[in-house]
Amino acid sequence: MITNGHLDWDRLGAVTEVAVRFLDDVIDVSRYPFPELAEATRASRKIGLGIMGLAELLASLGIPYDSVEGVRLAGQVMRRIQRHAHLASRRLAEDRGSFPAFADSRLVRFGPRRNAQVTSVAPTGTISLIAGTTAGIEPMFAIAFTRAIVGRQLLEVNPCFDRLARDQGFYRDELVAEIAQRGGVRGYPRLPAELRAAFPTAAEIAPQWHLRMQAAVQRHVDAAVSKTVNLPAAATVDDVRAVYLSAWRAKVKGITVYRYGSREGQVLSYAAPEPVLARADTEFSGGCAGRSCEF
Repeated sequence: MITNGHLDWDRLGAVTEVAVRFLDDVIDVSRYPFPELAEATRASRKIGLGIMGLAELLASLGIPYDSVEGVRLAGQVMRRIQRHAHLASRRLAEDRGSFPAFADSRLVRFGPRRNAQVTSVAPTGTISLIAGTTAGIEPMFAIAFTRAIVGRQLLEVNPCFDRLARDQGFYRDELVAEIAQRGGVRGYPRLPAELRAAFPTAAEIAPQWHLRMQAAVQRHVDAAVSKTVNLPAAATVDDVRAVYLSAWRAKVKGITVYRYGSREGQVLSYAAPEPVLARADTEFSGGCAGRSCEF
């Protein structure tokens, strides 16, 4: 969506309208395990068009995730998607009719709608791996980190950072190994200051910025927004309570808190066990061999 260093707003709107039409078609061609489920789904024709790759978008533009500019741009992106999604749903209603339950819904005063709901931001933790980008509206977990997959420990390097590091000529395997021990690059003197600012990780971002980002996106979403506030291993019960109260005040529909290391068998973690790297198979690197390394 970036053209010549700028977000292509026209393309974003056009792709949104195509996506709405596609998701509406999916309702009709899907197979349902129970007739009641099919009937309920088709009665409201709710779809959940969302986003992923927000953190990569901001980093590519050199905008820190935890900044006023970053939060503002995220809100503008979701507002554009929301506007074009509802426009597409209205046009579909003109061609195919409104959803069956429309006459009895509170949406009737807004005019014909094909879908009772059009937008929702899902976690996209798995499909973002396939797409090779960051999940949902989440910040990057780390610039380099280990991922546990079917009993194997893989060192993954963020594709956006990998690309910029290679383009600017400072990519080194030894550098990646050092970053993997830290997780992030903020405060790392061997990298340009503007690059360090543009690549904050989830643990480096203060809870209030996590919540500000979610609130900015939630204002332009019909359903809910999936968002995790990452807390350090030393976080207390009071820290967790403060996050939930702040989320309630921000009027977000839901929030998840994760204290680092609180789950046995954590899928993603900082600190590689050894600094020796070997290339992972293409199968484990999303089709992009060289972006992941196996210990």
